[in-house]
Amino acid sequence: MRKEKIQSPLQENKMGVMPIGKLLLNMAAPMVLSMLVQALYNVVDSIYVSRISENAVTSLGLAFPIQNIQIGMATGIGVGVNSLLSKSLGQGNQERADHTAGNGFFLMLISTVLLMLFGIFGARHYYEIQSEVTEIVDGGTIYTTICCVGTLGIFMEILNERILQATGRTMYTMVTQSTGAIVNILLDPLFIFGGMGIPAMGIAGAAMATIIGQWVAALMALTFNLKFNADVHFSIKNLKPRGDILGPVLNVGIPSVIMMAVGSVMTFSMNQILLSFQGIGETAAGVFGVYFKLQSFFFMPLFGLNNATISIVAFNFGARKPERITKTLKIACTTAFCVMMVGFAAFQLLPDLLLNFFEPSDAFRQLGRSALRTISFHFPMAAFGVALGASFQALGNGIYTTITSLCRQLIVLLPAAYLLSLSGDVNAVWWSFPIAEMASLIVTLLLFVHIYRKKVKPLYQM
Repeated sequence: MRKEKIQSPLQENKMGVMPIGKLLLNMAAPMVLSMLVQALYNVVDSIYVSRISENAVTSLGLAFPIQNIQIGMATGIGVGVNSLLSKSLGQGNQERADHTAGNGFFLMLISTVLLMLFGIFGARHYYEIQSEVTEIVDGGTIYTTICCVGTLGIFMEILNERILQATGRTMYTMVTQSTGAIVNILLDPLFIFGGMGIPAMGIAGAAMATIIGQWVAALMALTFNLKFNADVHFSIKNLKPRGDILGPVLNVGIPSVIMMAVGSVMTFSMNQILLSFQGIGETAAGVFGVYFKLQSFFFMPLFGLNNATISIVAFNFGARKPERITKTLKIACTTAFCVMMVGFAAFQLLPDLLLNFFEPSDAFRQLGRSALRTISFHFPMAAFGVALGASFQALGNGIYTTITSLCRQLIVLLPAAYLLSLSGDVNAVWWSFPIAEMASLIVTLLLFVHIYRKKVKPLYQM
């Protein structure tokens, strides 16, 4: 499985020599484009499911916390591998880089088994504690079980894509992610409503289309690594767990998992707050789910930029090039702010146009209009929080990411949402998002100043 192909020195050291603006564009653009396609298929899922019923949309919304944990575990492993792999390559340590990739596959297999067990034995109970509506419980149980049983696809996809990103081959990740998303989009109407000899499967069809798309992307990403990634040598012996590899990977990766898990706890708890409003609870929860689908058009590109920033900063930290670290973060912050301002403008000016894709009832449209306009006030602040947060993971202080995430999604958000819900006005609850983002941004800035002075500034004196 070893590859004999050797890259030129310039190609090997792209992240250490290419001009930062060009490098960030070169690495981030494919990821941003592919994540936009991913965001599109997330929305398309809900658009097609909305043709079934409003309760079906709510089922998908309530499934989000589980999917968030699923993606969070895969992303956490991927980010940890990405950070250590980039750093090892920057230091010229090939043996450590190879074992980092192998141990990533080991962690992937363990996580996959855990999620499959939950899907088989825990999905129905998860829905029953949230809703008494039979259509929501049955549809959600089927959807979540299928997604969890087929979870190996998303783990293989994300891990292999992060390995490609860590070695600067982001164009391949654009191809894999985009292809997987397009497959999902094409299969959605066939599997949900039936056609071309395929029986109508309803919400179960949406889950099947998602799983197939993930597996297609996973197999492509694995193939690209084996055939075209000469910077990492894949071997079965590298699967053997090593403490000196797992420790750094988990140190960076676990905060990412916790961050996503915190997001799941937040979504679950927010749904409970919204469901407590008599008569409009299910509608409010459905609106909240649709908001998450729509905001992904702006946050997923932001995360694509974040992933590219992590790779560049980690490589140049290992190579001891502080000026490249600083310039990368400046450009990332500026770009992130511009992206989120576009999102803010869209949610403020075009809420009805966005909501009309989901065939909303009058009550759904009215609640959705208020939610999109109010929640989007946190977009510009989130831009700086996410962009600067990349430095925490790249410099090996992933725990800082956990701290800022806790501030944003639990410590401030949920108490604020609960207190605002006591007003009896469901629309007041949406203001908890800008309040929490402001608190998180303050904490992010304080932590960034600390880590910059401790780890980056001393490099200028070497």
